Amino acid sequence: MLLSLAIWLQTLSPEFGFLRVFQYITFRAVMAAMTALLIGISAGPWVIRRLTELKIGQPVRDYAMQTHLVKSGTPTMGGVLILLSIAISTLLWFDLGNRFVWIVLIVTIGFGMIGWADDWRKVVRKDPEGMRSREKYFWQSVIGLIAAVYLVFSISESSNTKVVELFFSWVKSGFDVDLPPKAGLLVPFFKEVSYPLGVFGFVILTYLVIVGSSNAVNLTDGLDGLAIMPVVMVGSALGVFAYITGNAVYSRYLLFPFIPGAGELLIFCAALAGAGLAFLWFNTYPAQVFMGDVGALALGGALGTIAIIVRQEIVLAIMGGVFVVEALSVMLQVSYFKYTKRRFGEGRRILKMAPLHHHFEKSGWKETQVVVRFWIITMLLCLVGLSTLKLR
Repeated sequence: MLLSLAIWLQTLSPEFGFLRVFQYITFRAVMAAMTALLIGISAGPWVIRRLTELKIGQPVRDYAMQTHLVKSGTPTMGGVLILLSIAISTLLWFDLGNRFVWIVLIVTIGFGMIGWADDWRKVVRKDPEGMRSREKYFWQSVIGLIAAVYLVFSISESSNTKVVELFFSWVKSGFDVDLPPKAGLLVPFFKEVSYPLGVFGFVILTYLVIVGSSNAVNLTDGLDGLAIMPVVMVGSALGVFAYITGNAVYSRYLLFPFIPGAGELLIFCAALAGAGLAFLWFNTYPAQVFMGDVGALALGGALGTIAIIVRQEIVLAIMGGVFVVEALSVMLQVSYFKYTKRRFGEGRRILKMAPLHHHFEKSGWKETQVVVRFWIITMLLCLVGLSTLKLR
């Protein structure tokens, strides 16, 4: 919005020439981060008070950690603060004509609405389980598939007009059209290694990445500050990939696919980082507010969508290793419990408790130790991911 205003003012008088600085993505990214940070910190106390007045407190499951029972009643749905900060800051600073930022915003808000419905049932109906898994997964699938179908053609072309033309060409050809190499699965640490996926393969991969990331972040959000800081670090690293992928010179030099318009995603990533740090101000131990599913599902979906656009799905799995391991710990625990119950008549567990962070708590780690150590691991994994920029 401000970019359009700056360009318009420059056309009125040469005295507004200094506004050319708004055309630099890096400048707008810094301003987006600062704007989101200030909005979050300023509005945080008011949001927490409102949530407290509305009695939107976090219910704690009966089988949860005993040390977490004191958290019952802590305001939840604080993810609304994150989403508002991201949305306002992004709308102010990004190029309104950029299709990639719009699709990321739509996915983020869409998953946030699913999380809102889930949290609302928990706090209003006093049901700790919230929205049933099948219903939640259905709506996640709807949004994920819509985004996947759009992105498979959007990444392959440079404008929405050409996207529509490619789509109809695909339909007329009997659903058989060759996509450019940049739409393939890129393998990090190797030069120009790309596995063609085809339209259906791309859609399936995109769907799995977006929905998988959303649920993985949600499962990680179980301790004060545990999920938000890794989200900030991974989102910031993806912003670097977005800037390079959207720059013809840097992408050519570093042997990355050039995707026109992808660089503008740096604005969204910067806003995400600023909003995340503002939320951490109130979410650090002992937390004054929890983000709830409205925040966790939305942020995970955003990370997955950005990774798809910049063609770094594998790198996302590396940098978001904490999210991946947390999700796998739940899947393995549940699968093994069901298998042993069917086989031996009694369910057995691999971990003391899932997700993984609860296993470490059961093993004697303090909550703050688990959180900070997971932060350190994520920082290391993000550095490994960023090393793929040059180590190829």
